[in-house]
Amino acid sequence: MRIALYTLTSPLHDEAAVNGSSAAFIKDIESSLGTEFIFRGPDFSDFGSHDLDVIYVRTGGTEGLFREVFPLIKGHVHILTSGKSNSLAASMEILSFLRQQGRFGEIIHGTVEYIAERLSMLSKVQAARKSLAGTNLGVVGQPSDWLISSHADAKAISAKLGINLVGIPIEELVCEIKAASYGNLPEQALKVKEKFDSCAPKALARYADGAFSIYAALKKIVTKYNLSGLTLRCFDLLTAVGNTGCLALAILGSEGIPAGCEGDVPALLSMAIGNALTGVCGFQSNPSRINPESGEIVIAHCTIPLNMVSSYGFNTHFESGIGVAICGCLPTGDVTIFKVSGDLSRHFACQASLTGNLNEKDLCRTQIVLNVAEKDVCRNYFLSNPIGNHHVVFPGHHKALFESFMESL
Repeated sequence: MRIALYTLTSPLHDEAAVNGSSAAFIKDIESSLGTEFIFRGPDFSDFGSHDLDVIYVRTGGTEGLFREVFPLIKGHVHILTSGKSNSLAASMEILSFLRQQGRFGEIIHGTVEYIAERLSMLSKVQAARKSLAGTNLGVVGQPSDWLISSHADAKAISAKLGINLVGIPIEELVCEIKAASYGNLPEQALKVKEKFDSCAPKALARYADGAFSIYAALKKIVTKYNLSGLTLRCFDLLTAVGNTGCLALAILGSEGIPAGCEGDVPALLSMAIGNALTGVCGFQSNPSRINPESGEIVIAHCTIPLNMVSSYGFNTHFESGIGVAICGCLPTGDVTIFKVSGDLSRHFACQASLTGNLNEKDLCRTQIVLNVAEKDVCRNYFLSNPIGNHHVVFPGHHKALFESFMESL
């Protein structure tokens, strides 16, 4: 966490007095953060080159100084103030000026604990945005025909996140699958193969070579197109190669490569953002049952990143009854449900508790029970104004982090 501190101080104030007051304030924040600021003082020449760049308004009478350095300041502006020496009033004038220029900013002001928590969160947001900028996300095949509302606006995605969508014909993947060899599997995939060989039902044995060939083929495509993630029109594989991509996507996700189903680009974007913020690709899933009175939601899908589960087994793909799907068991505890729209104009973030796992025959193979913290979202969002059907679940409570990320856009 590299947070740089740039300062604005009016020459009308006593420098020694300001320095003494500021030193204690900054030291307390650093102690709460667990790291020291990179102190840049009034030199704004490298503004924007750190995980987070913060302008510390130390006194009033600094509005003119800000206007002088304004041409050097790009992006969302974060203004820190202690509230002493009329610094808050000056910060409000500066923020009002930013708004008039069509720019966005925030005054970071309050207790030391609040300031440290907010700076830490903003640092994660900026680091995530930088990690996503310039990356490629693959769309292998077109979105599935039933995703009639889950369109993606490639221009908006590029403008807001710097992410490039790369279209890849499903025929190219099919050719790679048929030519694939998985003799030298990487460590994570090798562990899955060993587990499959030791405990998978015998009826699945005939699908093993095909399932791991799909994984090997997708890895080749990831390398060829320099992808940081992908979504797959997976149902086409049922007829093309008589198998499913569930196992391959589960392994890719556990390797830190967001890998989504059904060619759903908004779901893939949600996974990529969540991975950048939390380090986990997330569980792309379908809400299957919702109780608007209790806030209980059952969600399910046939694949999940294997580093999200406490244990897992193998079964066929639910709808088709062929291939290799993942029956994952997730640890109970805090989770966050997240989804963005295909043009990033809307998003949804909600905290919940994962209370159990199911093993029902009429659902996709990985099934979990959630209790949402805000029960009204069941009726007001899921049953009234959802962003498509797929939603992505991440371990831990991260609503504020996701909200801050979307605000930064």
